[in-house]
Amino acid sequence: MSQRMLSSVLRARPNVVVRRAATPALTIPHRFSSSDSHSQETFEQFSDRYVAFFQGAQDLFEVQRGLNNCFAHDLVPSPGVVEAALRAARRVNDYATAVRVFEGIREKVENKQQYQAYLEELKPVREELGIDTKEDLYIS
Repeated sequence: MSQRMLSSVLRARPNVVVRRAATPALTIPHRFSSSDSHSQETFEQFSDRYVAFFQGAQDLFEVQRGLNNCFAHDLVPSPGVVEAALRAARRVNDYATAVRVFEGIREKVENKQQYQAYLEELKPVREELGIDTKEDLYIS
């Protein structure tokens, strides 16, 4: 069928010259499936990846991009990831982002008890860095 189409195209436009494309000396296979490019990672690998990311973040854009990506996953980040994110936010001198990390945790957890557990576990870090939660800042 492709030969018939090619011959009809050549008849319709006789000034078109068909050339065979040069084949490259080295052919590199490409994978186009998104599932192949990202293998399943464990929660520990996820946590290690984001802890390393936040430890290397140098500016506010990187910290906020990392938080966006981290919180986009269908899981609640480990306290180690949250601690690294808080330290990164304070390192780039953005208090508001540090407070918003706790807002993100509050939205991701299933109930208030889990949120309270995160607050208790991260209390020493919050005190060290001087970070209040939104609830502490806006007591009515």
